Amino acid sequence: MLEDRILLLAMRGRDAPVIAQLLARSGCVSQVCTSCGELAEELARGAAAALVTEESLMEGDPTELVDALNRQPSWSDFPFILLSTKRSGRRPGKAHRLLEELGNVVVLERPIHSETLDSAVASALRGRSRQYEARRHLEALETADRELRRLNEHLELRISERTEDLRRANDLLMQEIAERERAQAALVQSQKMEAVGQLTGGIAHDFNNLLTVISGSFELIQRRVDDARIAALARNGLQASERAAKLTGQLLAFSRIERLTLRPVDIDGLIASLHDLMPRSLGPAHRIDLQLAGGAVWAMADANQLELAILNLALNARDATPGGGTVRIETFCARPQGLDLPEADHVVIRVSDDGPGIPPHIVDKVFDPFFTTKPVGKGTGLGLSQVYGIARQSGGAARISDRFPGCSVEIWLPKADPLGEDATSATRSMDSHLGAGRHVVVVEDDLAVRRFIVDSLQSLGFAVAEASGGRAALAMLGGVEPDLMVVDYAMPEMNGAELIRAIQALRPGLPILLATGYADMDAVHGVISTDRVLRKPFKIADLATAISHILTPAHTGA
Repeated sequence: MLEDRILLLAMRGRDAPVIAQLLARSGCVSQVCTSCGELAEELARGAAAALVTEESLMEGDPTELVDALNRQPSWSDFPFILLSTKRSGRRPGKAHRLLEELGNVVVLERPIHSETLDSAVASALRGRSRQYEARRHLEALETADRELRRLNEHLELRISERTEDLRRANDLLMQEIAERERAQAALVQSQKMEAVGQLTGGIAHDFNNLLTVISGSFELIQRRVDDARIAALARNGLQASERAAKLTGQLLAFSRIERLTLRPVDIDGLIASLHDLMPRSLGPAHRIDLQLAGGAVWAMADANQLELAILNLALNARDATPGGGTVRIETFCARPQGLDLPEADHVVIRVSDDGPGIPPHIVDKVFDPFFTTKPVGKGTGLGLSQVYGIARQSGGAARISDRFPGCSVEIWLPKADPLGEDATSATRSMDSHLGAGRHVVVVEDDLAVRRFIVDSLQSLGFAVAEASGGRAALAMLGGVEPDLMVVDYAMPEMNGAELIRAIQALRPGLPILLATGYADMDAVHGVISTDRVLRKPFKIADLATAISHILTPAHTGA
């Protein structure tokens, strides 16, 4: 190997071949160089030591050799064996400086014995071998250091990746925890509101029974007295009871138990009727700006539920502007664009506010049940979802219009033809001829309500039998053949739906009218159609209309 050879520089006579032979006998490989420059080149290629004569160095140009030595790596201290000529005095300064520049030099004066030369060469080779060993150690350390750095970098990368994974997992966990807490809070709030709704519905039922008696009594007084003063008092009482009936209807809408009863509704008139209620609900810091279409704007809707939807939107607008502002309510007719609705005229109710609006990234969620931007306990997340449900059940839609900041919610409803005067007033002329020759059984547990219904039917010419509950009514059917039964819903022992089912089993085809102020409408619609349900409180004219509708040949037996 090149690193094990000995370089020779002896430019006089036969010095170089002789030295090469001596080294060969000791098993050393040598390379003869003819100049200092060649010696520097071979040294750069690799060698174990150099054996040079002093005169060869002094006569040549050692610059390249010194430069090569200065470029040695840190582990290398190249050994020289210098064969010098015996002299009596000190070496010249040039020779002395050159020896210093060579560094690792062993000087042997000639003539020398071969054993001395062998010993010097062996010592130089051992020293160079130790340098090679140091190089291997340094290289191993450098390799280990590089590998350690690589592993550290890889470890840091893995730690960074793992830390990022843990951060994402923690963020997801915190989001899930927050979502679960929000859902639990919303569920508790909705359960609370459901309990309030049930309580409200029960109260509304009791009030409807009372109002049925009160309004019915005033109406009977109007029909039976000729005194104008008493008739006017009765009319005032009837108007007050109608206003009370409207409030109970709103309570029932709040309870969310009523199923929608779709009829043509005068939208502008309905919104105008809320003018007294809305300022009290919104408070003095908010101004109501009504921009109604004007004229007759009618749509298919449930009046009570639509009032609830509009009030919900107005309250949302109030909450969006806690410092006060304007709540704008508009009505107009338009054809839908971008909505899953028929290409026909629709009535649009738009409720707007001047608040910060709904950020675009959550607009698609606002109609989801339980979704709310309000703090926990301040909203159920059911307001807008209820508005959406009312609109969809009415055959329309609801949407958030493109307005940010500020918020505009639109309710789209199918346009309807106005109710004619004949439809609303014809029944007022009903007289005793409607019930002539017909027999009705009234089933009502509330005595006062039952007496009013009996009196009303008798004023229409019906023969009336009465029962205070379902069991008594079923027993009565064994001895009478009624043309019609008027049944209440909320009764002890057997509710109206159960009674109707039993009557249908005993007397298939017997016409039945359900008169109720509050009912589980899912149970009701399972046994009787909507057009055979009469809402309390009702007027005598409403009762006459419902009975006339049921007893017409097209409906009897249905």
